[in-house]
Formats: sequence, C-alpha cells, structure tokens
Amino acid sequence: MSTATPKGFTLAESGRAVVSDDELKDALAVAHRACDRARDEIMPRFRRVAVETKGDGSPVTEADREAERVIRKVILEAFPDDAILGEEFGAQAGANARRQWIIDPIDGTVAFSRGIPLFTTLIALVVEGEPVLGLIDLPAVDDRVSGVRGGGLVRTVPGDHPDEYATVSRGPALPDALVCHGDLFCFELAGLRSAYDALSHAVPKLRGYTDAFGHLLVLTGAADAMIDCDLNPWDAAVTRVLAKEAGGICFVREREDGAKIDLLFGAEATVAEISELIS
Repeated sequence: MSTATPKGFTLAESGRAVVSDDELKDALAVAHRACDRARDEIMPRFRRVAVETKGDGSPVTEADREAERVIRKVILEAFPDDAILGEEFGAQAGANARRQWIIDPIDGTVAFSRGIPLFTTLIALVVEGEPVLGLIDLPAVDDRVSGVRGGGLVRTVPGDHPDEYATVSRGPALPDALVCHGDLFCFELAGLRSAYDALSHAVPKLRGYTDAFGHLLVLTGAADAMIDCDLNPWDAAVTRVLAKEAGGICFVREREDGAKIDLLFGAEATVAEISELIS
C-alpha cells in the first residue's frame, strides 16, 4: 500500500551503508553481551538507589552511569576503534569513523527511579550514518528484542522458546487500533500539539505507554502504532532500524541538526491513517 508521508517527516529507509552479514552478526553478539553486563549493574540497584537531577532537569542514578560504563567497556574491548555516543558520558571518537554505537543505559529513568519495572536499555549501531542494529532490553520483566538490517526482529523471552520472531500486524483502522504516545509536553516542544489533539479524538485506545517500553509494544505487535516526539538520538536509533525488521514502517523528523527527533512508526495501515490525520 502507499502511505503518505507526514509533513516534515521522511521515511526511515535502509540498505545504503556497506556492512556485511558477518559484521552485523559479530556486532549483535557484542550488543547482547553488553546488555547482559548492564543488567548486572542495574537490577541490584532497582528500588535501592538515590536519584539525582542533571543540569537539564532530567533524573539520573548511579545505575545509569555504571550501566553505561560497562556497556562502553564491552563494546570497546571487542571494537576498540569504534565511536560511541551515550546519554550519560556523551560522544567518544573512534579511529573507525564509519561506525558509531549509540546507547541509553536506562531509557525511562523516571520509571526506574519510582520503582516501575518498565525501563529499558537501548543499544544501536550506526554505520555510515545509518542505524543497522538495534536492541531493546526490559530487564525487570526479562524481555528483549533485537535485530540487524535484513535479519528480522527476534524476541528473547524466558521459557521453552527463547528465540521467537516477532512481527507487527498489517494494522487495524484507528477506531480499533491501540496507539501509544509519549509525554504531552514533548508534543508541545516538537510543535505537534495539534497532532496529539487530533489523535485524542480519533483513537479510542490512545495510551501513554511512553519511552522505549511503548516502542517494544509496537515492535512486538502488542500495540499497533506510536508517535513519540522530542527524542534524543539515543532514544530513536534503535527503533529506526527495528521498525522495518518487525514488518512495520517508520517516519522520522529530525530537528536542531538531528539533536531532536520525532518518530511515527508501527503497522503500515494504522500509520497511514495517522499520517493522514496529522497532516
């Protein structure tokens, strides 16, 4: 089907960066290992850690910092020339200018700091400016999705079937769709308050499953679409690659030279209706 592009957005496409299957396989194994180590730092501190406030007003904890430290350590032990961009410690240049890892040790620190188990760890690999690998880990619930360009989306869950391929559905019409959204003030910062207002009237099951928890719901087909605004690069990189691998579609709007990002993604039929509505 043909889906109109919302005004100001572009379709997240893949296939431009030159990267081999072996390169992606090796990188994905490292991403999983780094995420396992991050769990070791995060979970013992869950509901047992003090919360601080950063200069931008957002919360941070010792768990955020220590998880990012071990993620960086695992990545650089495997790929010492790669660049890294993380939420807590910023950008670190690498000799290999074509590859950059983008990490958020705890996406949803507000949830983490309040004892809500819906926070995630995000790890993405960008090659030549294109996200080609993504991983979302939900450590308190023991759930994880990951994928590489062209490899589909794999969900790792406890039980007898640890690896299951996850896909979004074709997507129901808006009256029957479950649509996630980020915080309302982020719509306002992005200049998209009118989009939120339109959705609130058109979608009976419009729900605030925020942060990458909402992204995971859409990627695994539990929800049908999501619009998430005023994101940082480490909030958006994973979904930019995984939405297509899950069988969905993703529209991207970059602002402030890429420092802020708005996403609309999910099942194509549902996203198409949202696109028409907000345009």
